[in-house]
Amino acid sequence: MNSLFIEFRDPLFGIIVFVALIFIIAFVSYWWGRLRSKEDHRYLERFLRSFTKPPSQTELHREIGSSAVSQKSWLLVAQTYVQNGDFEQAVAIYRSLLEMQHEPHRRRELLLLLAQTYFKAGFLERCETILLKILGRFPRTPQALKLLLFTYERLRSFDKALQVLEPLDELGNDIAGDRRYLETVSLLQDARTDTAAKCRRLAEEYREHHTLTYLTFEYLFRHDPAVAWAALELSASRIIADILWYLPEEHLNLDIISGDGYLRQLYSARGSVNLAQNSSEFELDVLIKLRQSGQSGATLQFEYLCGHCKQIFPFPFHRCPNCHTIDSVVTEPLLGKAVADFAPSERSERAYEV
Repeated sequence: MNSLFIEFRDPLFGIIVFVALIFIIAFVSYWWGRLRSKEDHRYLERFLRSFTKPPSQTELHREIGSSAVSQKSWLLVAQTYVQNGDFEQAVAIYRSLLEMQHEPHRRRELLLLLAQTYFKAGFLERCETILLKILGRFPRTPQALKLLLFTYERLRSFDKALQVLEPLDELGNDIAGDRRYLETVSLLQDARTDTAAKCRRLAEEYREHHTLTYLTFEYLFRHDPAVAWAALELSASRIIADILWYLPEEHLNLDIISGDGYLRQLYSARGSVNLAQNSSEFELDVLIKLRQSGQSGATLQFEYLCGHCKQIFPFPFHRCPNCHTIDSVVTEPLLGKAVADFAPSERSERAYEV
């Protein structure tokens, strides 16, 4: 009977114990790793879940008040929110910082950042209120005055915007371009002045100052093409290439077109005339060659570059939406697939954005 059992002094017994220990250790290690992996996964899920919703006003106020993070870091966080379009969180941070800031000049800086955020978010009346509060305490603040100017433009309060130019002038800012622009836009929005008078006034102002080219000819070609052709300086044709491209056939002035190389190329590329066999501009040259070969599957499309900040936009502008420079639009032609042509009168009547 004893022969069926292995004595503990037998070498085979030691090997069995050793193998059993290895098995137990491997088994425990495996399941311990699985358990730790699940715990880590749950922790990561809880951590990520904490970011699915923004902190409440109370939580944010408590975090800022704890001084665990510097004010400069909170400002960077707020700017990141603004860049991502989350204006609500940026406003909450600025308001919390303002409640804890008592130094006047620091409060002015925070109020200005808050006003800029409201302006970008489209809350123009709140922006106006904050800017007037800043200027009531610190009247010689050009950043606040300029932002107030842009705010009144957006609100179509052109009389108030013109009043803001006076303190800016006293602070040494060049306001000639802004004044001319505001007066022109105010004229176009004036319902008491008839269209013919507006066209005459625009043409006279352009001949005198040679500014606001896009704004001037966008209105003139829409309402009185004859006056527009008479006032047009051919050197400005590239600036308003899109306006000229979409001009209906019945409004073309063939005498002026035939006398200018660029206009001949532009309208030959469109197929309205056959006065150019090639062009120095790639897009026009391609379209001319396609017309000559009987192809009409391509056309011109346009994008708009700010000559000052170099930002590109899909729509024309009179004041750059990014840097707020006036009369800086550069029209860039692009080749695109031809669709049903439409005249400027059929295009959406775009309000005169400022």
